[in-house]
Amino acid sequence: MESAMQKTIFSIMMLIIGFFAISATANLTEALQTTFAMKVTTIADMYQQDIDNQGQDYPVVLHQYGSPELKAAMQLERDYFDREQMSCHIGYDVLWSSQDPDYEQDKQFAVTEQGLVQVSLAQGDDVYYELSCKSVGHDVACQVTDVILDKDGKSLREYLLEHCR
Repeated sequence: MESAMQKTIFSIMMLIIGFFAISATANLTEALQTTFAMKVTTIADMYQQDIDNQGQDYPVVLHQYGSPELKAAMQLERDYFDREQMSCHIGYDVLWSSQDPDYEQDKQFAVTEQGLVQVSLAQGDDVYYELSCKSVGHDVACQVTDVILDKDGKSLREYLLEHCR
């Protein structure tokens, strides 16, 4: 008898533990989905602003959406130009992976397994964005921390830090 009662209590406890684990997993999944959605929304908004202003924003739209670390790297580029009267930038518009952006081209947004936002441009190139997000009240605010320029992981921030000193 005691053995059957212990098994029943053990089974009930396992069910309760399982319920809490499922509940915690569901909450985590929901939080991740919200964060991924906000990352994509942030990048989509950045592209729409660039389209609306035909790339003429000052400071550039990437700077406006950038984290303090990315902004500091971008400032190195401007300081280098002021000092050397030469450019140390990457040589093309990183949002559009082009020297002559086609603002009308189609694009697709997705989140990679690594949590990067992937923008697939109709011209065939992919641009990857690393973002940091934090909760602000009931909202989530995201900033671009880096642009990964190719599948090999070439980082815009690291490029600027290396070439614009």
